[in-house]
Amino acid sequence: MLFPTTRLSRLRANKNLRAMVRQTTVTVSDLVMPMFIHHGHDIKNPIPSMPGIYQMSIDHACDHAAELYEKGIRSVLLFGIPAKKDELGSDSLSDEGIIQTALRRLKKEVPGLTYMTDVCFCEYTSHGHCGVMVKRDGQMILDHDATLGNLRRQAISHVQAGSDMLAPSGMIDGGVGAIREALEAESFGHVPIMSYSAKYASAFYGPFRDAAGGAPAFGDRRSHQMDPGNSDEAVLEASQDIAEGADIVMVKPALAYLDIISRLKTNFDVPVAAYNVSGEYSMIKAAAAHGWLDERAVIIETLTAIKRAGADIIISYHTAEAASWLK
Repeated sequence: MLFPTTRLSRLRANKNLRAMVRQTTVTVSDLVMPMFIHHGHDIKNPIPSMPGIYQMSIDHACDHAAELYEKGIRSVLLFGIPAKKDELGSDSLSDEGIIQTALRRLKKEVPGLTYMTDVCFCEYTSHGHCGVMVKRDGQMILDHDATLGNLRRQAISHVQAGSDMLAPSGMIDGGVGAIREALEAESFGHVPIMSYSAKYASAFYGPFRDAAGGAPAFGDRRSHQMDPGNSDEAVLEASQDIAEGADIVMVKPALAYLDIISRLKTNFDVPVAAYNVSGEYSMIKAAAAHGWLDERAVIIETLTAIKRAGADIIISYHTAEAASWLK
């Protein structure tokens, strides 16, 4: 007996039925928009390597946040670009720092958004590394204990200014535990932590370093970020972060590590976030600018793939434009 059509092909033939039986659908509520907050006033600097993304002073950031809210976006992730950098990243610890100041204004002007804040030091330090650096045996290395102390201070400062969720991004051993202990000690135990648990030492971060001004002045970050060839290590790192008090674990980058997203989702009963990073964003933008692909279709397909792999939360520079299409 011949069956010229299959059950699936019959369902696919009708767009309404096709939508009803679709297994993975991206919604605006899945998405988080990163924002780069620059010191000063009336500043909106385009980032050449990230078309459509800007460094914005707080006044423009407030306008942008209001626009995002109107699009249905409910969460943003803030990165700070201070007026001055030093070896300790002092602006990141100050109550008058760029993120702390921005939070107070944003929470007042656009209270409906959830404000996640990056907890790290690379954007604030003169050397571009993720903590306190010291010279030992002729080499510059990370001072682990001093870095943990500063992470505690930075985390508390962010929460006091209004951060709704902390996102420690340095992959510093013990960092999540140090932040969680500090939150509990200051009666902020209700504040969630979204940890960059599986952050790879990736080549896809180049445009972000242009945007945040956080490229290392010397060396690299392979001592505390993951080897792209490792998978089991991601499970171990995530399990340690969860044990230390992380509420959400993150995989970064997303597209080259869809298998890692899937592994964490399978192994742990906590939400999994994925960071669709700057290099992934800029590749699509560059190809679209040359007419080599359908930008809208590829962006939606990309976000769908990340969610299909297991991501509950997708941090993406495509968020603002994708929100309009998804609505």
